[in-house]
Amino acid sequence: MAESTELAEKLKSEGERIWQYFFALKEEDWAKEVYTEGTVWNVRNVLAHLVTSERRLLKLFENIRVGGEGTSPDFSIDRYNAAQQEKTKDFSPAELLEQYRQVRAETAAWVDGLSDDDLNARGRHPYLGETDLREMVKMFYAHNQLHQRDVKRALG
Repeated sequence: MAESTELAEKLKSEGERIWQYFFALKEEDWAKEVYTEGTVWNVRNVLAHLVTSERRLLKLFENIRVGGEGTSPDFSIDRYNAAQQEKTKDFSPAELLEQYRQVRAETAAWVDGLSDDDLNARGRHPYLGETDLREMVKMFYAHNQLHQRDVKRALG
């Protein structure tokens, strides 16, 4: 099996586990605060973040694949996240769950189509800095699992 196919399959299975976790939450869970330093994020905000960050990163990764530099050196993760939270503030958890499923399917399909050369393409990731697409794709798992862990902790 090609490495890109393995990565895509892992994205699909990890994405489904994350989706199932959020889908099973009770209505009252969505308002529970997860992060309280700086801007307060509740569980719904975390899911919105998973959607918007993956959507943005997919575009960034395609830019890198075709020879672009990646994110600009002055990119601010905090500013971006705040703007995306504002844009998604009216989406219900059900709408965000559907968007998550859609963007994860798009990501997995994109990754499945990558060649080894594509995976070796290098660019600037907003968090990892200069690295190759292979490591950037792998960061999707760590990123989502980190936030899911924090949600679990907040919900007790």
